[in-house]
Amino acid sequence: MATRLLVVDDATDDRTWLAAALRARGHEVVEAGDGEEGLARLGDGPVDLVLCELAMADATGRSLLERIALDRPEVPVVVVTVESERSDVVQALRLGAADYLFKPVADPAMVVHAVDAALERTRLRRDKARVEQELELANQRLRDHVEALQRDQRAGRQVQFGMLPPSPMAIDGFRLQHRIVPSLYLSGDFVDYFRVTEQHFVLYIADVSGHGASSAFVTVLLKNFSRRLRREYRPRMLTEPGDILRWLNQELLESHLDRHVTMFLGVVDCARQRLAYANAGHFPAPVLAAEEGARFLELPGKPLGLFPELRFASATVELPERCTLALFSDGVLEVLPEPGLAEREQRLLQAVERSGTNLDGLCSELGLSSELEAPDDIACLLVTRAG
Repeated sequence: MATRLLVVDDATDDRTWLAAALRARGHEVVEAGDGEEGLARLGDGPVDLVLCELAMADATGRSLLERIALDRPEVPVVVVTVESERSDVVQALRLGAADYLFKPVADPAMVVHAVDAALERTRLRRDKARVEQELELANQRLRDHVEALQRDQRAGRQVQFGMLPPSPMAIDGFRLQHRIVPSLYLSGDFVDYFRVTEQHFVLYIADVSGHGASSAFVTVLLKNFSRRLRREYRPRMLTEPGDILRWLNQELLESHLDRHVTMFLGVVDCARQRLAYANAGHFPAPVLAAEEGARFLELPGKPLGLFPELRFASATVELPERCTLALFSDGVLEVLPEPGLAEREQRLLQAVERSGTNLDGLCSELGLSSELEAPDDIACLLVTRAG
């Protein structure tokens, strides 16, 4: 489609010459003998560029430029005038003229070059404006999508945190407290504790692989498993909690969720003040602190949800009259400032010893504030017996 140009000049010979040079270039050219006629031609149909004599006898060149700048700023204007009117050219450029030519114009190529350059600049501005508009629309759609996703995740977080047990909670002389610091809205870390018999309660800390909604969904399965365990446990599981992990491993494999879970699980016998426990690849190991000091309850085991027919070893430890059992997810190690793993583990032991039964104090010792921007989810479960 040919570009439609308007040539406005009261000098007929000059106007005819300019129009001929532009038609030879392939443009459609409309001519006008003064500013008023030029305005009328602008109203007749679309015009892509105006080539206008600035110093016409009736002084309508400047008024035409002013009207175009006001009413049709998208139309580029190339002004033509004699070199003695340089001050008028400066004013024309301030009014928005795209370029200028001084008469006499001897070479048609100069006219063609000025017009083509002005048209190209206008095209580029239009393309830029179109791309910016499309980008803004895309950004708005993205913002709307992110806002909807965040609303969903906030709702999911309320559901997920609603699945957690009360904190603190007392069971036969033991006090249980927990805190979870998610790296995103939803957490792949989970803790639970609940009574299964008159003298036994179960506690565990779990860390689901990955982050976000898919990992958080596995914590829903864990909560459902807690409910099933209350109803369907076998007496042997109270002393051999490795059997519970074996059962859960099979449940996760059958779910086909492509997520694995590390877990430390314990069964506390309140009558005998004894903890039976098993570990499915959870790290760091829980810390047991008493008057004689603090130590890790280390026990090997593989994560849940990866290998079929796994068996998990069980171990037992006596719980002194005054003691603290602290369980962490591995995210805690990533926020400690010590350079090496051995130093960070030592920091955990010291923090548990110093904080005693105080969960807030323990979190403060480790720098686990609510404003912490952690690279991974962090969970802490504190079980204390104060005699």
